[in-house]
Amino acid sequence: MFDGLSLTHILLLLVILLLLFGAKRLPEIGGALGKSIGEFKKSMRDIQQDLNAPAPPNSLQPPAAQPPASSQPAAPPSQPQAGNPRAN
Repeated sequence: MFDGLSLTHILLLLVILLLLFGAKRLPEIGGALGKSIGEFKKSMRDIQQDLNAPAPPNSLQPPAAQPPASSQPAAPPSQPQAGNPRAN
């Protein structure tokens, strides 16, 4: 992971972090960083297991075909007859 960093580079980074955050805050930052990395690894492991798990058998079947719609056009709405007194 630290192939390009020598011991002096790592020590210099630690001194800069110590100056920026102080001695009291460094353990808190380290603990929070460790917890976040642990949660990230756990979620990646869960995702990997979900991807590798076999699919349920019913999800591979195509959806059931529905009956075709009627090919006859719908009847036009009935118009009032001329002799009907309630038509007006």
